[in-house]
Amino acid sequence: MPKIMNRRALLGAAGLVAGGLLLDGGPAHGLTRPAAPDAAWAKLREGNRRWAADAAIRPHQDLARRAEVGRKQEPYAVVVSCIDSRVPPELVFDAGLGDLLGVRSAAQTIDPLVSGAVEYGPVELDTPLIVVLGHQRCGAVTAAAHALDQGTALPGDLQRIVEALRPAYRSARGDVDKMIRINTARTVAGLKAGKLLAPRVARGQLKIVGAYYSLDSGQVTRLV
Repeated sequence: MPKIMNRRALLGAAGLVAGGLLLDGGPAHGLTRPAAPDAAWAKLREGNRRWAADAAIRPHQDLARRAEVGRKQEPYAVVVSCIDSRVPPELVFDAGLGDLLGVRSAAQTIDPLVSGAVEYGPVELDTPLIVVLGHQRCGAVTAAAHALDQGTALPGDLQRIVEALRPAYRSARGDVDKMIRINTARTVAGLKAGKLLAPRVARGQLKIVGAYYSLDSGQVTRLV
């Protein structure tokens, strides 16, 4: 009897996989990494639509995936986003372990160390997509705008963030939401001009996208 039960359990599990369900009860998801930039962006958009609709499937978050990526990682996107606690990339894009390389800084500002972290994915892992993700009501941008409005300096290294955002502040004339979008576009332009990334962009191996996340709707829209 135990052998019969084991066989039936295995057949049932196979049926669940064939029917589109994982053994852990979640929906099945593709294990193949998108190789082309447009396919990677489409996968991110699909995941974000699920997140925004409260229909997240939380893929690649099980023991089998942990074992799979423990030996090798093949992330399909680098997401450059803010440190804001409300914008975790894996949740926003309904992704999982080994899917994304996350590079986070205040208001997704860039310096040489951050640029090096961003370059790691395309250069070392052939990651086909970089997304620079700004977001609604960014606290870092708001604080920088306030300091620039008042002509005051923020303490310590926080002032470095203010200086990094000064060009966007000038272009946006102090409008915080415009600053967020302009800074995102500036970051995209800076990455595209990088000596390691520019040739990959020119060959079509890499796409660098600017996007904006709404805290209210959960939706990501493309800016650049």
